[in-house]
Amino acid sequence: MAHLRCAVRRVFFLILLAGFGLPYSHAAPAGNPALSIIRMNAGIHLIHAEVADNDATRQRGLMFRQALAPNHGMLFVYSTPDTLCFWMRNTPLPLSIAFIRDDGTIANIADMAPYTETPHCSAEPVRYALEMEQGWFAARHLSVNAQLSGLPR
Repeated sequence: MAHLRCAVRRVFFLILLAGFGLPYSHAAPAGNPALSIIRMNAGIHLIHAEVADNDATRQRGLMFRQALAPNHGMLFVYSTPDTLCFWMRNTPLPLSIAFIRDDGTIANIADMAPYTETPHCSAEPVRYALEMEQGWFAARHLSVNAQLSGLPR
């Protein structure tokens, strides 16, 4: 009976999230701490990005996620510009990553295959990297020098 009450509460919570238009990453693994979510824009395109801004959240990233909601991704934030490199160990989702300059423009974009350890690096020192489902940037005709807004400072 307690298990049923828990399931009912979970469904009610999901309905509330859907009703208020709040982003919900239904594929977050159990025990993964909730991250703050910001809204960003790439032109007319709205992005809901979980913010990974400390060592623990950046190391975990989107590992073990089975799906992302539409227009959802993860923004990696660093305190100073550096050449950033990412790989896909333990990540089953094919992703695209945009490396973003302080002014919000895209320095470069890379597509990343699931479960690989091939490094994908920024073409120059940057403070931000945004992971979205693979092909998200290309489908919206976003490429190098495209402007994103709403980045945390």
